[in-house]
Amino acid sequence: MKRFSFSAWIGALSLLLITGLGALTARAHIVEPVAIKAKRVFTGVTGAVIENGVVIVDDKGRIAAISRVVPKGAKVIDLGDATLLPGFIDAHVHLSGEMSDNWYKDFRDRMLRFPAEQAHYAARNAKKTLMAGFTTVRDVGSADWQASALRNAVNAGVIVGPRILASNYAIGATGGHGDGTPFPPDRVAPDGPLKGVCNGADQCRAAVRYQIKYGADVIKFMPSGGVLSLSDPVDVPELTQDEINAIISEAHAWHRKVAAHAHGDEAARMAVKAGVDSIEHGTFLTDETLKQMKKQGTYLVATLFAGEWVGMKADNYPPAVAEKARAAAAQMQRMFARAVKIGVPIAFGTDAGVEPHGLNAHEFSLMVKNGMSPKAALLAATREAAKLLGVIDRTGTLEPGKAADMVAVRGDPLADIKATEQVIFVMKGGKIYRNEVE
Repeated sequence: MKRFSFSAWIGALSLLLITGLGALTARAHIVEPVAIKAKRVFTGVTGAVIENGVVIVDDKGRIAAISRVVPKGAKVIDLGDATLLPGFIDAHVHLSGEMSDNWYKDFRDRMLRFPAEQAHYAARNAKKTLMAGFTTVRDVGSADWQASALRNAVNAGVIVGPRILASNYAIGATGGHGDGTPFPPDRVAPDGPLKGVCNGADQCRAAVRYQIKYGADVIKFMPSGGVLSLSDPVDVPELTQDEINAIISEAHAWHRKVAAHAHGDEAARMAVKAGVDSIEHGTFLTDETLKQMKKQGTYLVATLFAGEWVGMKADNYPPAVAEKARAAAAQMQRMFARAVKIGVPIAFGTDAGVEPHGLNAHEFSLMVKNGMSPKAALLAATREAAKLLGVIDRTGTLEPGKAADMVAVRGDPLADIKATEQVIFVMKGGKIYRNEVE
């Protein structure tokens, strides 16, 4: 029998110890799957519901399986008589601010708050949004680069909030909706392309590049006037076709999607012609433009809640703003009903920040009130919104391999869409942020 040297014995013993410790370490890091049970599971893939379904979440925060059976050894979260859905997506929010009932107070606050102070309000709004069941949002306009900064803080785990796609400054013409309040120019310097204000195709391209330089995931621009701004008519084009073409082509060249704020029909038609990805608001769209949107696959993000809200609060606004608010409120829901009948692609969006954050789910009721089925409304806030945002490979449906972004609501939203406002469970990326059943 061959003799082992003392050093060989020590080496063998060390190898056994290392191997054993490695096995213990591996076992220590094993995390059992989480099985989330609910009476109804709406996967968002087709709109079908799985009765007494189970969603299995792995230790990487991804969906491992959809089943009716709880795997052995899994941690079980039984939501009971609830509906489990993909995390809701709001394609039109402004997390960095929130209007009150007093337009003049809001104006003062915008002037007097430092960006660092406003960032705390933005963090509060982000948390409210997530707790309302919205695990992904598209922030389509903020000052001081707050949207991209908020996104970065959420991604770093510094604050709690939804997954954010940020646009930074919205792009528009001098004097237009994106140009802010008409301060005396000798007291407040006019903005330029860095902050989204552009004139001519070359400046508009530069404005797109600046937003991308400072972190924009999506480009938002203003081809028509707005409701809450003082100096511009709500329904007229504020950019030329060449300027619109430049913004959209430049953004697409940089692989960014483009959202067009357009209340007016002519401005929206110009944006659709140039290949825009979505029309936001769309208040005065004609059937001709809606049909063209359907043909091209251009999404409508109608923000019905914002239209309803400004109509209710119009008496608190300056006369020029109040007139526009009443006109938009009267028309927006009628336009949406026509869009549904025509078959325009629709993604869920609220314009939260005009109305209070955290109430986003009220949009569902307005969509159903104006002709959309509950199933279609739920798909608009899950699968369809994910397609518009370009994140359908990561979220928007409950499918194996996707992020475990989920929301559960009491009861059955397919029977009563207001159930979407009764959130009892929120998970984002496999992490539980709200759970009212434990």
